Amino acid sequence: MEKLNKYTERTRVAGIVPMEGGFAFMHRKDVIKRKDYQDYYTFPGGGLEAGETPEQGVIREIKEEFGIDVKVVKKLYEIYSKKFNQRELFFLCEYVGGEFGTGDGPEFNNDPKYAECGKYIPEIVNKEDVADILLLPTDVRDLFVNDIESGEQ
Repeated sequence: MEKLNKYTERTRVAGIVPMEGGFAFMHRKDVIKRKDYQDYYTFPGGGLEAGETPEQGVIREIKEEFGIDVKVVKKLYEIYSKKFNQRELFFLCEYVGGEFGTGDGPEFNNDPKYAECGKYIPEIVNKEDVADILLLPTDVRDLFVNDIESGEQ
């Protein structure tokens, strides 16, 4: 992956994966690196690799993190973080196959780079419980919960 300077906008992709009456999230526990939250949920995803489209990136990230294959249905949300000079794209994905929880991404292989990042635990959260968890980023969480409550998700 090419090194970005502080002025280069980064693109991060994330997936929203309906499964088993709920949604697949990454539960982050014991996160030393963060001062604000040490236990929270997040959408699976990460940065794009050189030459990847956002759709290819989210498919790869979900495979690495959850061990499952998905197909992208559509883009749901896009936000921009000035603090991180980062654009984030959130895609609705459809589960295609594979065994949930068998991801083999770098966060699971004892890479020292992830030592302060805590535990990464793939979990399926029931649809009706999503509003009750700390799901980051909160602005997307709010849009997502609103879509669930209105029947769009």
